[in-house]
Amino acid sequence: MPRVGLSKADVVAAGAQLADDVGYANLALGPLATRLGVRTPSLYKHIESLADLQHCIAALAITELDAQTRDAMHGKSGSDALVAFAHAWRHYVVEHPGRYTATIGATFGGPDDPLLQVSTRMIESAEAVLRGYGIAEADMVHALRMLRCTFHGFSTLQVSDGFQWSGDAEESFDWMVGFLDRGLTEAGRR
Repeated sequence: MPRVGLSKADVVAAGAQLADDVGYANLALGPLATRLGVRTPSLYKHIESLADLQHCIAALAITELDAQTRDAMHGKSGSDALVAFAHAWRHYVVEHPGRYTATIGATFGGPDDPLLQVSTRMIESAEAVLRGYGIAEADMVHALRMLRCTFHGFSTLQVSDGFQWSGDAEESFDWMVGFLDRGLTEAGRR
């Protein structure tokens, strides 16, 4: 019988926090069970496997990232929306590196998969930013990939201490977002 009051959401939240604390690559069911005060076999009342937990953490992370970016850019358009979206993205990755890592390469289990549904909402948020620049539909997938690569790359490098040379990473991030803003403005004029 599962521990009274323990739910799948509790297991996933604890797993996400564990991934943030020890690194996604070190996520394991034994330490998670210890953290929750149960024996490892008890976790199987809530999740099917480590892979299932990882998938659930990815869905949780995208849900949180989507909410954070949407809240940040609410009521904004153009460069203001881009700046808000970019900073919210980076803040999430810096604050939750383990759970964010769960999203990289996560695959969808079918049309009813919560990960697919929330990923679709996240893409819609990014598309809203790009539509504010007048990006043509024919260019949308390329522009979406550019945003993801840019924000993902900078954020994950920052989390892994990849900017060890002199200079303020915050200034570099702002410069990069300004560069994107100018490029998107130009692309929207074509």
